[in-house]
Amino acid sequence: IGKRLRTLAGNLQILAVTHSPQVAAQSHQHLLIAKSETGKDKRMATTVAPLSETARREELARMLSGDIVTEAARAQARELMARSA
Repeated sequence: IGKRLRTLAGNLQILAVTHSPQVAAQSHQHLLIAKSETGKDKRMATTVAPLSETARREELARMLSGDIVTEAARAQARELMARSA
């Protein structure tokens, strides 16, 4: 799916929201979308931030391993990114 989306993105603008590191690794740009509670009234706020290459690799590793990022997950994230280049 990720490779197909990457191919389509050569001619179109594609925005995909995914929890799959294999799909996210294929992107030309990676945005981190996060929700958090704000203020006394506990309202939810959503933030969107572009990731640098280093932050992208770390986010892919987090997606692969969960809350505790391991060196093995970082190595797998590097491999996924290298395959998408």
